Amino acid sequence: MQQTKTGKDILDSISTISDEHEFYTPIPTGYIVGKTKYIIVFGTVMSGLGKGIFASSLSFLLQNKGLTITPIKLEGYLNIDSGTLNPFRHGEVFVLDDGMETDMDLGTYERILDQELSKENFTTNGQILTKVLEQERKGTYLGRDVQFIPHVTGEIKKKLRDLAVAKKADVVVVEIGGTAGDIESMYYIEAMRELAYEEGKENVCFVALTYILEPHFLGEQKSKAAQLGLRTLMSAGIMPDIIACRSYHPITEKIKEKISIYSNVPVSRVVGLHDEDSIYKVPLMLKQTKIDEEVFAILRIAKNVDTVKEQKMLEQLQKYIKTVENPKNEITIGITGKYTTIRDSYASILKALEHAGVANNCKINVTWIETSDIEDGKISVEKALTGLAGIIVPGGFGKRGVEGKIACVKYARENNLPYFGLCYGFQMALIEIARNVIGLKDAHTTEVNPKTKHPVIDILPEQKKIEGLGGNMRLGGRDVLVKEETRAYELYGKKTMIRERFRHRFECNPEYIEQFEKAGVVFSGKAPEYDIMQIFELKNKSFFCGVQYHPEFTSRTFKPNPLFFGFVKACLGK
Repeated sequence: MQQTKTGKDILDSISTISDEHEFYTPIPTGYIVGKTKYIIVFGTVMSGLGKGIFASSLSFLLQNKGLTITPIKLEGYLNIDSGTLNPFRHGEVFVLDDGMETDMDLGTYERILDQELSKENFTTNGQILTKVLEQERKGTYLGRDVQFIPHVTGEIKKKLRDLAVAKKADVVVVEIGGTAGDIESMYYIEAMRELAYEEGKENVCFVALTYILEPHFLGEQKSKAAQLGLRTLMSAGIMPDIIACRSYHPITEKIKEKISIYSNVPVSRVVGLHDEDSIYKVPLMLKQTKIDEEVFAILRIAKNVDTVKEQKMLEQLQKYIKTVENPKNEITIGITGKYTTIRDSYASILKALEHAGVANNCKINVTWIETSDIEDGKISVEKALTGLAGIIVPGGFGKRGVEGKIACVKYARENNLPYFGLCYGFQMALIEIARNVIGLKDAHTTEVNPKTKHPVIDILPEQKKIEGLGGNMRLGGRDVLVKEETRAYELYGKKTMIRERFRHRFECNPEYIEQFEKAGVVFSGKAPEYDIMQIFELKNKSFFCGVQYHPEFTSRTFKPNPLFFGFVKACLGK
């Protein structure tokens, strides 16, 4: 009886075939088939089901069992990165420490897994196709006609294997952007089919997220759309091992059985994920279904679990959720901005507030302030800010609503309302102080008014020769030198050197630093080697602080960013 070939046998045979063959499967140095397992998460029916939340929650459970987990998001759009995407269309742009501008799902992975990810954990069609075309120009393909199969799919598989080697991962969790049936995701799906063929099915677990409709006019759950979505995925050669059913209410056993029959997936591996008020409940929901045990069985992972560590992490999560549901205090914080109708535009800020709120045993409600309405006179700044415990002016670009933001800063400063400026909010506060404290009435940023007589905010010197929007900002993690005996110094645990993430072109003009300091501004953080101001604060205020970076990107579920923690604490004091 002929023995079935393993994934290693298949890859070995591919590597030894002559140049005239149909395979293109580059294998990274040091890669061993079977050493790394893969969990592939697909979406069906519609986008926005929470593939990233599911994938990060499952990763959290597996990580707690002692496995080394690393995630990767495969995005279908042709952009090289997420940097030029409009937040209205795609949510916030999340910035990694190495400067990669990514989809907001990478923020979910970092927060839940408490990991610092890198550009290896994110790719787009634009990156993959650029790599393929660069190699074609170099003659890498030895004169062959370059095709989606095997060359594009080969590069996708190589991306996953490179990540496995670089991170020394036990499990790579792959999130496929979009849904089954999307043209831009088709060759990602094909690459995953090939991956299972080459690695061996015991090394690859397919998970399909689907949606169970519940039309209000029927009053019952319907699975037909889910069935059709799964059919699309299966027609592409992907046979799911696990199906996660998103729904408004918990799914019924009848629905589980229908999905099971239709997909050949055992009922025990059809799990329900109904809507909850906190994404941090999802890991506990999954734990109750024992889906982590099912993954161990599917991937034949040896059970060598640190049960003490696992239980400790679950208890920490349960304590976190308990605080969210039963806080000791409750406050309302205002967030100004121009993307206030799309909450995903400020996802990291909302999560950072939640983290800081839990650490202060406090529930935080958010009021959205459309500063264009203040600017246009539709609402007074007093009415907009009355009753708030504090305000945040977040990052942003452009001139819309700028005068409204400056008016909010002025009100906060004059009424001792806790104020926290993030990136653009740092700049708006300095403009307000320059105008109303120093007396430079024409003070502005050259981003909005290039002809201002007092450019207290100006473009970074090293960026002045760069044109266009793509990839020309100060991006990623930078060290910040913190001044002793300041609020920032105390909040950061009396550290004189910290690291935070930046995404900006403009900065405080060094020519005005002396005037700001004479007016009472304390620059408590700066670039280590240059007079580039990165944190400022005002003394004798409950909390009045601006930072040129994005502290929301480094906040973690159980480790809130120190400045967010201090801001919330000050708001509680008000």
